[in-house]
Amino acid sequence: MTDRIDARTKDGDRLPPGQIITTKWPVLHYGTVPQVDTSTWQFAVTGAVEAPFSLTWSELLAEPRQETQCDIHCVTRWSRYDNVFEGVPLAPLIGRARPRPGAAFALVHAEHGFTTNLPLEDLRRPANLLALRHNGVALDPEHGGPVRLLVPHLYFWKSAKWVRGLELLEEDYPGFWEQNGYHMRGDPWVEERYGRPDPARMRRGPRR
Repeated sequence: MTDRIDARTKDGDRLPPGQIITTKWPVLHYGTVPQVDTSTWQFAVTGAVEAPFSLTWSELLAEPRQETQCDIHCVTRWSRYDNVFEGVPLAPLIGRARPRPGAAFALVHAEHGFTTNLPLEDLRRPANLLALRHNGVALDPEHGGPVRLLVPHLYFWKSAKWVRGLELLEEDYPGFWEQNGYHMRGDPWVEERYGRPDPARMRRGPRR
């Protein structure tokens, strides 16, 4: 039996400020939908870790599964309640890589060179997944299939589609949308939608 975590907001109003409820799941992304070949696909955990590793597609599918029931909130102001995602819990994979003591952030890598950044504390929450299914159906490519990140407590651009790896860092570094004006963290409850990153961080770049 697959474990389920209920990550829906239970205290007060479930709808973050500035959001509108929809029963649809709008398709939003930059660029084209990639053609992901699972025969060559790999997911890697690298950077500020003692034991970097990678998983093939078949190895990922062999990992223990979890369901996360959650609401999702897009920075473009729509929210969708009561989603059930199924996938591989992220925290055990991060633990397997043995983060170094100074590791405090992560840069998420996805297809087409897309990146997004998160504090490691946010990334290790129990509800977070490498999501494979949504409401009992395999994720379609437009919604990030075959596998996307799920970090439901932040705006949904942080839940990167077509994810390929995590690079743990000692200093925060802006990803694609963050370099283009989006907030470095993206908490929907305090409307962290936009905010330019520190240019000095962009010049240094992530530490490998």
